[in-house]
Amino acid sequence: MIGVAPPAYDPAAPTTANTLPVGAPATVRAYTGELLRRHRRAFVLLVTVNTVAVIASMAGPYLLGGLVERVSDGARELHLGLTAAFFVLALLVQAAFVREVRLRGAVLGERMLADLREDFLVRSVGLPPGVLERAGTGDLLSRITTDIDRLGNAMREAVPQLAIGAVWVVLLLGGLVATAPPLAPVVLIAVPLLVIGCRWYFRRAPSAYRSEAAGYAAVAAALAETVDAGRTVEAHRLDSRRIELSEQRIKEWTAWERYTLWLRSVLFPVINVTHVTVLASVLLIGGVFVLQGWIGVGQMTTAALIAQMLVDPVGLILRWYDELQVAQVSLARLVGVRDIEPDAGEDAPAAEGRHVHADRVHFGYVEGVDVLRKVSLEVAPGTRLALVGPSGAGKSTLGRLLAGIYGPRDGRVTLGGAELSRMSAERVRSHVALVNQEHHVFVGSLRDNLRLARTGATDAELWAALGAVDADDWSRALDDGLDTEVGSGGFALTPAQAQQIALARLVLADPHTLVLDEATSLLDPRAARHLERSLARVLDGRTVIAIAHRLHTAHDADVIAVVENGRISELGSHDALVSADGAYAALWRSWHG
Repeated sequence: MIGVAPPAYDPAAPTTANTLPVGAPATVRAYTGELLRRHRRAFVLLVTVNTVAVIASMAGPYLLGGLVERVSDGARELHLGLTAAFFVLALLVQAAFVREVRLRGAVLGERMLADLREDFLVRSVGLPPGVLERAGTGDLLSRITTDIDRLGNAMREAVPQLAIGAVWVVLLLGGLVATAPPLAPVVLIAVPLLVIGCRWYFRRAPSAYRSEAAGYAAVAAALAETVDAGRTVEAHRLDSRRIELSEQRIKEWTAWERYTLWLRSVLFPVINVTHVTVLASVLLIGGVFVLQGWIGVGQMTTAALIAQMLVDPVGLILRWYDELQVAQVSLARLVGVRDIEPDAGEDAPAAEGRHVHADRVHFGYVEGVDVLRKVSLEVAPGTRLALVGPSGAGKSTLGRLLAGIYGPRDGRVTLGGAELSRMSAERVRSHVALVNQEHHVFVGSLRDNLRLARTGATDAELWAALGAVDADDWSRALDDGLDTEVGSGGFALTPAQAQQIALARLVLADPHTLVLDEATSLLDPRAARHLERSLARVLDGRTVIAIAHRLHTAHDADVIAVVENGRISELGSHDALVSADGAYAALWRSWHG
């Protein structure tokens, strides 16, 4: 078969270094088997009621074949009333059980889909934070929206319908063997054509659907990044470049859409020819068998009707199997998170103390390009360390390494002698917390937003946390207090108030080591200074690593580390570094003056 060539788009796009992986076939099969085992009782019940429905549907051809046989034999007593009664009874049984089949299939599909959503969410939340940060918004968003939507139809329809179709075909073939054994092999005449067409299609379809899904994810990523950075795009006059990039991504995606549509336009005519071939073969060869006296007219009638009934389940299987190809790609993208190495388990080393130590650390976001090089740093318990330096020097990256968000490419970052990269995210968060300038307010009450940090916190503790970050005045002025709905559709919080909620969560979480990545940058300088002083009282005795662009934060710190070009160029107190008249002194004079 010849046709259009696939578009010139890299099929490997789904598995770039900065996206979540696509599940291997073995992972997909294992997860599918796990889902079926969870719902095996519902699946067995679906197969059982479907079996009864199919057997009832074969009563019509059997009764009609018997009636034709009696007419051909010249029988005078046709028992039409009894035949009609049996036919009506079989029809009623079939209708009742077909209803049950559809109901059971829909319920099974929805339950499996609910499990899939929950499993993906639980697994994604449990991933190392650095993995999700690198994946980016577009890839994660396309998986949890587009891929879930595509799977919804498959789970509700494709999986139950495939099971129904398979049972249907097996029982109809069994009925054909029982009623007209010589004609049973005749239906196999069309099998070679069907096999050739399906093999041609399914050799090309999976990779094409994967590339189509990757193309859509690229479109979503390009649009999301453009919207998120809208002001930057306008400021640097990048409109035309972003539009060009989006159009290129859309062009690549639609090219794969056209290619998969062309594949289906070849497969479906092959299926239709197969149906005609099966029915024509049974009628023609069956007619010869009747003339030879090998079978009766009634047997041929029953066989022809059953062959005609085979058209529906075979078409059902192939149609929904094609739908399953699309769904399989989405499923592979959703269960791909299972191929990511999980955080270390309970056998991981436990921190013995609060001493933070980075030993000759190398780290880069892209292979072969290090952002940090040979960084060594010791932070004693209770120390207030400030990381300062020019933009792009690696301050935030170092802070994330010390917070356990990323693991070093080379070297070690330890807490109490235990490597952070070998500890589970949950255990790391019980010791170290990271607060950056990105604040999140979830739709719900103010109480629920605060209790994200500690679910069992009392109202008194919540008010105390708000007071500690100077959010007492405005929060107590709310009409419903802690029950006030905030977030989208609720009480509109200012950026400063939203950041105060984030800092209040930090107070409630009560870790012994804190990494503050410009945590007060959204507040005006006076409010930020006041908040930092209040927060300093609350954090007394804890280890604080502050990444700051306002040097008054460094002025208050016990130790200052100056980060330049991925290295620590200076380390010491404010007075000592100013006296040294080095890089920090130049920064201080520039900022203070």
